[in-house]
Amino acid sequence: MPSLNSELIKYLSGFVTPRRWKNMEKTIHYRTRYITVVLEDIFQPHNASAVLRTCECLGIQEVHIIENKNQYNINPDVVMGSDKWLTLIKYNNEVFNTPIAIKELRKKGYRIIATSFSKKATPLEVFNPSDNPCAIFFGTELTGLTAEVLDQADEHINIPIYGFTDSYNISVSAAIVLYDLLKRLRQSKAPWQLSETEMEEVLLQWLKNSIKRSDLLIEEFLRNH
Repeated sequence: MPSLNSELIKYLSGFVTPRRWKNMEKTIHYRTRYITVVLEDIFQPHNASAVLRTCECLGIQEVHIIENKNQYNINPDVVMGSDKWLTLIKYNNEVFNTPIAIKELRKKGYRIIATSFSKKATPLEVFNPSDNPCAIFFGTELTGLTAEVLDQADEHINIPIYGFTDSYNISVSAAIVLYDLLKRLRQSKAPWQLSETEMEEVLLQWLKNSIKRSDLLIEEFLRNH
């Protein structure tokens, strides 16, 4: 028997264009939570938005946003609507939210991976993304990740640099890291795709975000079912 969510998805899909629904059905099979991204205290809207756009293009579904000193602001001209296709999880209830985020991600089974220039960091091309699900942490533009992340991380990774400049822009760094890891993850035997239940949850989220007053349509559907 079809689940309630699958019936609701079938109903709501009639309120978007056939082209959009076809794109949703195609795109959902490339989505992953096996790798997730964690942004710690990013304060430049341009960079924040560029990272979201990269995540969406590459198929990452969840982005975790830690707000300690800085509120995470999005530049609509850069993000180009990509945020509505992502699941954004914010940690901003405390003065210092990083430990809470790490704890929650560990509970979900993620390895904590810090991007850093530490001498103990593993070069990106050597790191294996398919061993276990991993949460890749990216830090602020000026100071990088906090000591909390660097100390608690299960592993550090870095992008080799062959020039005089000692660091990449965060949005460029995220693009390089995520493209490489996701390419290799999809070529592996790791169960990187969403489960059927997760696919339904995400499709429902996408439909809600795509349909005006979707809440009224859902109320009507539930009354009739």
